[in-house]
Amino acid sequence: MKSLKWLLSLSLLAAPIGVAGASVSAAQGANQLILKLNSKIMIKNGVSSMSAQPVTAKNGTSFIPLKSVAAQYGYTISYDAKTRESVVKNPLHEFRFKADRKTITRDGKAVVAPLAPFALNGSMMVPIRTWSNMTDSRLNLTGSTITLAWSTKPTANFEVATSKIYAGQTIVTYVDRSTNQTGRPFVNEHWTGKEEIFYEAGIHTITRQVQDAAGEWSDPYSVTIEVLPPNQPPVADFKVERETYRIGEKILFTDLSMDDENAIVKTKYTGRPEGDAYFEPGEKSVTLEVTDSHGLTGTVTKTITVTEEVLYTKEEFGRLFANVGDKFTVNGAAVLQYPSIKYAIQSDTAQLVRSNSPETLISEGIAYEDQLTGPVRFLFHNYNQIGYPVRMYLLATNRNGTTANVNTSSFGIGGPDAYVENTGKLSVVRYLQSIANNASPNWTAVKPGQTVVLLPELSKVPIKANQIYSAYADLYSDQELVYDVVVVAADKDPIAYLPWLSVMPRDGKHVRGTFNNANRTIEIDDRLGYEPKRITLGDRTMDSYLFGYDYTSGVNELNVGNFGVMYTMKLNHVAPNTVIALNPRGGVYTGAFLVNGQLVTVTNKSVLLNNSEAAVLYRTGSAEETVEIKFTLASGSFLPLAMLFLPMPEVRY
Repeated sequence: MKSLKWLLSLSLLAAPIGVAGASVSAAQGANQLILKLNSKIMIKNGVSSMSAQPVTAKNGTSFIPLKSVAAQYGYTISYDAKTRESVVKNPLHEFRFKADRKTITRDGKAVVAPLAPFALNGSMMVPIRTWSNMTDSRLNLTGSTITLAWSTKPTANFEVATSKIYAGQTIVTYVDRSTNQTGRPFVNEHWTGKEEIFYEAGIHTITRQVQDAAGEWSDPYSVTIEVLPPNQPPVADFKVERETYRIGEKILFTDLSMDDENAIVKTKYTGRPEGDAYFEPGEKSVTLEVTDSHGLTGTVTKTITVTEEVLYTKEEFGRLFANVGDKFTVNGAAVLQYPSIKYAIQSDTAQLVRSNSPETLISEGIAYEDQLTGPVRFLFHNYNQIGYPVRMYLLATNRNGTTANVNTSSFGIGGPDAYVENTGKLSVVRYLQSIANNASPNWTAVKPGQTVVLLPELSKVPIKANQIYSAYADLYSDQELVYDVVVVAADKDPIAYLPWLSVMPRDGKHVRGTFNNANRTIEIDDRLGYEPKRITLGDRTMDSYLFGYDYTSGVNELNVGNFGVMYTMKLNHVAPNTVIALNPRGGVYTGAFLVNGQLVTVTNKSVLLNNSEAAVLYRTGSAEETVEIKFTLASGSFLPLAMLFLPMPEVRY
């Protein structure tokens, strides 16, 4: 039999060992637990008790009875029958041990022990080194005596949460990070160097101590911070090339503002003209205000003199300098004097479903229904006056004997929103961008007799009372499907309620129906841009309205406005230095166009209000060009529209 001394030396091979024979004093830890190999006697802080099992040597390592030792530390011990783990907890930590498994969990993280715990006469025995490491204890040996020492002092940790502190300006936020493994509450604290506002710049040290209900004070905990000199407001400044300008002369504004931290976050001009040109003579005051990241501001005002000499008229200036998608002023009466370009329309067999009647929803139900196959474009446009939030769904039902496959591709939503201009504009913007991005089809299989929800994005956001909703979507099915546009309360299952829903009556004002020949191509070989000319859209003459059929009521229908029709305009000869612009002739217009594959919003910042405004769609360069424009008219806007081809004025100096 091996000697006791040999066993003791093996038991501590893997433990942090102090100098042989050294004692562990209270200075090294507020608590001490003395154990002896092969003994059940435990002495904590001079008080003796008995453990369930003796300290046991196995495979060269000393094992301690988990429950008995953990109780001396103040831990609670339980057993998780589901995971078959012994669970040891205090207010700060949780340990999980399992017999014959080396992996031990400490606060949710796995720790691998040198040897696995084992069961001895119903007690979980754990390696003493593992226990000392898990509990941040100090382990020492004096002869056959094993001593564990640990502290129960609270910690006074805290955090200064304010990242930048300025002398005399910043209110400092402190976050308490103190801990107490005994779970006792704190009854007192002591700070040095703590201030809510520091008035002296430089390095500051803040120190804290806390006292718990047992009267024990923590060690001091310190944080060092840097207090910066007071933040200075930004200095606003700008320059122009000279003090005097002509009417219609572009002014170059150069911002020269400065900030001590280079942290200007907002710039605001007052009196700076749109397009950076004035069209009336006189003294013009321009004020620049800049704001830094702390909310401090600086302002400067300068005067610009505009003479009576004219460089460009307002319309000439817009033709030359207005950004694509921005609007400029035109003579609305003069537009009607421009020669009107005749054109012919070629159509294909594309199908369109326009679900726009009743435009104002006053009850739940089926807004439209039809049985279709192949490619279909859907246009939805409705206003919720039911009085509570609803969702709109597109349902597809397969009444065939075989599985049907349907895909959705290009799609665009506007709203829900309180303003029709916003919903009409955004739905077209997003739909055309989806086309430009060549959206990948999303396929869905519909089994015989099955009803599915298509376009889940359509119903993602409830339409609240008094909100408007617009959307465009392209679908394709390889077999005939019954499509239902359903509107129900936001919390209802549309498929479950479908058999009980009735078709909404038409409102007699707006359009509902299915239309063929919904893709139109306009190809123009005229030479455009050598003199002002116009193309008129939505006039019911050259651009005649589609005839269709309301499947739900059996009524023949006229697609007034041709909303939902996709136009592709091919302009084969556009002169150099030509601006192509859109001019509303029937009232407010907003939407979007794809010009040579690039999205142009009408307008970038607003809408076209009347026929005295035009939006830039495109400018040609120094050579004749071919231009392709793809568009669909935006719901909520007014027709007709004039597309203008205007020669740009020569650049003047």
